[in-house]
Amino acid sequence: MASRLSCSLSRSLHSSYASSPPRFLYPFCLNHRNPVSFSNSNPKHLNKSPLCPLWSSSFSLCLNTLHWSTTPTATATATKSTTAVRSFASANSTASERMAADGSNDNPLLKDFDFPPFDAIEASHVRPGIRALLKRLEEELEELERTVEPTWPKLVEPLEKIVDRLSVVWGAVNHLKSVKDTAELRAAIEEVQPEKVALELKLGQSKPIYNAFKAIRDSPSWDSLSDARKRIVESNIKEAVLSGIALEDDKRDQFNKIQQDLAKLSQKFEENVLDGTKKYEKLITDKKDVDGLPATALGLAAQTAVSKGHENATAENGPWVITLDAPSFTSVIQHAKNRSLREEVYRAYVTRASSGDLDNTAIIDQILKLRLEKARLLGYNNYAEVSMATKMATVEKALELLEKLRTASWDPAVQDMEDLKQFSKSQGAPEADELKHWDVGFWSERLRESKYEINEEELRPYFSLPKVMDGLFNLAKTLFGINIEAADGLAPVWNNDVRFYRVNDSSGSPIAYFYFDPYSRPSEKRGGAWMDEVIGRSRVLSRDGASPRLPVAHMVCNQMPPVGDKPSLMTFREVETVFHEFGHALQHMLTKQDEGLVAGIRNVEWDAVELPSQFMENWCYHRDTLMSIAKHYESGENLPEDIYKKLLAARTFRAGSLSLRQLKFATLDLELHTKYVPGSSESIYDVDRRISEKTSVLPPLPEDRFLCSFSHIFAGGYAAGYYSYKWAEVLSADAFSAFEDVGLNDEKAVKDTGKRFRETILALGGGKAPLEVFVEFRGREPSPEALLRHNGLLAAAATA
Repeated sequence: MASRLSCSLSRSLHSSYASSPPRFLYPFCLNHRNPVSFSNSNPKHLNKSPLCPLWSSSFSLCLNTLHWSTTPTATATATKSTTAVRSFASANSTASERMAADGSNDNPLLKDFDFPPFDAIEASHVRPGIRALLKRLEEELEELERTVEPTWPKLVEPLEKIVDRLSVVWGAVNHLKSVKDTAELRAAIEEVQPEKVALELKLGQSKPIYNAFKAIRDSPSWDSLSDARKRIVESNIKEAVLSGIALEDDKRDQFNKIQQDLAKLSQKFEENVLDGTKKYEKLITDKKDVDGLPATALGLAAQTAVSKGHENATAENGPWVITLDAPSFTSVIQHAKNRSLREEVYRAYVTRASSGDLDNTAIIDQILKLRLEKARLLGYNNYAEVSMATKMATVEKALELLEKLRTASWDPAVQDMEDLKQFSKSQGAPEADELKHWDVGFWSERLRESKYEINEEELRPYFSLPKVMDGLFNLAKTLFGINIEAADGLAPVWNNDVRFYRVNDSSGSPIAYFYFDPYSRPSEKRGGAWMDEVIGRSRVLSRDGASPRLPVAHMVCNQMPPVGDKPSLMTFREVETVFHEFGHALQHMLTKQDEGLVAGIRNVEWDAVELPSQFMENWCYHRDTLMSIAKHYESGENLPEDIYKKLLAARTFRAGSLSLRQLKFATLDLELHTKYVPGSSESIYDVDRRISEKTSVLPPLPEDRFLCSFSHIFAGGYAAGYYSYKWAEVLSADAFSAFEDVGLNDEKAVKDTGKRFRETILALGGGKAPLEVFVEFRGREPSPEALLRHNGLLAAAATA
């Protein structure tokens, strides 16, 4: 998004990992083989948020978003924990005292706080609060530039404090926009964002800071620095170059204008998607039109109707309101017998934000044009090369992997479609010979039910949110030796449904905290699922000067809320999504890096950041783990053993199709950022159709405009980086295979392997190159074999 500061700096100011497309950025994520989520997200820079997708046979993408923020230190009791978290206030006391002196301390954004005052921040606080903060931080930056020396205490430590304060406060405001959106908040953020971007540019293009980092790298003491400190120095130098520091004045001015324009365009893109999603509502009064929708979907539709003024709406008798929010949209596409309703909802979904005042087409062209200009200013041929400069892969390596996976997925995907045609024909479906996009999800579910006797909706009673969270926390205790306990009331929250938790080590001492916001709120909350940083671990920002400040995260999902007296009952796909986001949170919370600029997910290469999240999804298929969470919410009975076996068998159902869908997104992303020329005779939709010829068994509709809601690459951090989901999938599947190698039923071996995973993948953060971290855990470089095996595509790959 905004400016590209140093890898550490920019990722502190912009982070979020969304759910996967394959399935995840600080909020991170998208998923592949499993659920795909119908959402959008904003990742890397200001919002390092990979989007993570929920599941859909026809639309598989993931929204992950991560925000790099800051967090506390703590001790055993709640009181001590609160005190310890005040490290944020203490570390930034100078700025806080100065702001108090000018009377601005009545603003919650400028007060000392243990945790962000999410319950007190209002739109009216944003303009004065952010401006006062930016003014103070600019003064501190100027002071740093005057006094900087090429030493850690005189360069990195004061720099981290500046970056941290901005990331925490801006992160809190931007987070509220994602979960509690209002026109007033939106307008306030839009007004001050250019000023924030200007400060980021000044940070990223500071010659005194850049020269000091180069002096450290060239000093005799370089070899004695730790790996983490070397990574900080090297990444800051690289990111400074990518921020335009080496450009001549006129070209730097042009670069800075591009950065400002891109920030505005990305924000407008995301707002149009949100508004386009909210714009569609379908009021249904005739019960036959909702035939096939499960009870949970009918309950949600009636609950939505009540919120729209239909006070007497009931699940049984309606009226019902259908929306494009994920729980509603997915239920219709997968279960509605009314084919015309499925068609209407599908067409509305793939044409969101593509017409009228909300049309994102021109915005996309302008974004691509500016990215190409930016790349050429920096001396690169295209924007993908800029993106790859801070990733594990190269453009060539990414394309090589995508083609290898595409080849393995194509024939199975063709067979998937043929199976669907034959099955729908056997059921007497008049559309069997000419299945459309709005038929694929419906008949896929019927085929799944027939083949495996699994009905996703009928399984919901076995996956109540409280049981799922208990099982997830028990798994974390087994694998990583941590204890998670409710700490509601310790930190302010933005909605009454939000839960707050404390993470303790085996001795009972707090090591991290996190928020969990599970339910869909389409009127104010963006779709998708993501994890984000609120506060990061840091030695420099320690309160007592001895123990580091502790990390705080938040996880956001969009599952069906409780209906009536029933708890939130989840689909198996939603269970996977929660495990996915928790994986991101674990890497943030269990880091042992004390250098704040590389702690947790900060400075982790984008194409490696989905490793922990996708790794955690594998445990949803582990028998003991699944049985610990799959208990009927009323009777308490366990999920029947035969159902578990069917779930396991169904894991690779339509794996070729789901893989191909993700590969289309990744390939299209790279094509738009390598070869596409904005303003040429070929439009972005022509490119989409051309790429679809090799990546989609069923061609897109002529009017398909899914690109207009592809927030991952136009409003998030996945530009020329969507391939990261598949890249990281290879890493995560291979990592899980380490547990398979020692025996998943060998408790001691699993614990030992889990300890090693924690001490490497989760603990080392961005302080070491991800390939080195992986080799340290696995003992060798990664192989795609485990991914192909898990997806049932190994034989197809061998044949190809």
